[in-house]
Amino acid sequence: MHITKLDIETVTRLADAPTRSDPRVEMAARLPASLQPFLTWLTAKPAPGEPAAPRPPVSYVREAVLLVLGGCAASSLAMAALPLDSVAFWALLFCGLLATSSGLGLFQVVIFHHCSHGTVFSTRERNRMVGRWVSAILLFKHFDMYQREHMLHHNANKLFTDDDEFTDFVVGICDLHTALDRRALWRKLLILLVSPWFHGRFMVKRIQGSLMSKERRHNLIGLGVWGTLLIGGLLLHVLPIVLVAWVLPVTVLLQIATVFRILCEHRLPSAEIIALRGKQLVCEATAGVFPGSYPPPETQSTLRRLGGWTLWWADMLTIQLFVRVFVLVGDAPCHDFHHRRPGKRWTDYTHARQSDADAGCPGFPANYVESWGLFTAIDQNFAAMARAPADLFG
Repeated sequence: MHITKLDIETVTRLADAPTRSDPRVEMAARLPASLQPFLTWLTAKPAPGEPAAPRPPVSYVREAVLLVLGGCAASSLAMAALPLDSVAFWALLFCGLLATSSGLGLFQVVIFHHCSHGTVFSTRERNRMVGRWVSAILLFKHFDMYQREHMLHHNANKLFTDDDEFTDFVVGICDLHTALDRRALWRKLLILLVSPWFHGRFMVKRIQGSLMSKERRHNLIGLGVWGTLLIGGLLLHVLPIVLVAWVLPVTVLLQIATVFRILCEHRLPSAEIIALRGKQLVCEATAGVFPGSYPPPETQSTLRRLGGWTLWWADMLTIQLFVRVFVLVGDAPCHDFHHRRPGKRWTDYTHARQSDADAGCPGFPANYVESWGLFTAIDQNFAAMARAPADLFG
């Protein structure tokens, strides 16, 4: 993406407003235009006046494939060629696993998901075919079943009910309930992430939904791919590499990323709003979640300015970058836009959401809300769950 001209007057006006609530506006005001495309990708918010840069849906497929293949190759190289006690081994393995996990996230959040909406490929048949292959190989729920359940999830009358996939995941898989103290919810979450019992139950549920579906051909494809991979690794004496480079990201790492992502995708409204249903529920049940904790530092003394910028860039290029690559992949930061405009302009989600917000989100009773930072968004959701009645989910 190339920015030909940034709306400096808009940036300056918004950045100098009394309430400085949008870190992205201040990034645009205090950093050069050459950095804005990177910051737009990292934060999933465009700079004011930045032109849209649509990309074809198939580009996400290519990106996911390259990340998975490149990540597996890097992890395999580290395992096969570098000593375990070397810094290079751990650095290359970390990068490899992160790239693979990011690609798998794109398959899950973007390709598999948007195939269910029929918007990745030009025909319904191709969307369905690719969705089925992805579900069989990556151990996702059978595509046809997922598609039916996901359409219910987009129905305001089903959101936060027993028929809702979000409720099923939070309550049924993660065992996180309303009326628990916010700190108790955080403790349960942290225990879940390292619990072999949790990951085992999660994996069993995935296998049941994928390899034990009602379609025999679908099951055989998945069993054939996984059987070939594991048996081939055993016969070629590279099974440890297969387990680390491929099985670990597909299982534990993808599941950890999924937990974080789903817990921030939706925010529990009040019981009154849930009872009313309708568009107000859609507005309050979702929020934009953008990587970034706070605006860049203001101009200060030289020493304080240097320290402030160092800390800001350290945060953006470590924690926030990791969150963007590992958890909030693809259009996940703009999940609220997807629920308000499902299937619309999702390949350019950053500008699409922003333009809709700037217009006041016509057709809905409330404009968009947002959270800056993954952990802030989850904490806000936990606070809402703590305030909710214990029997809200039945």
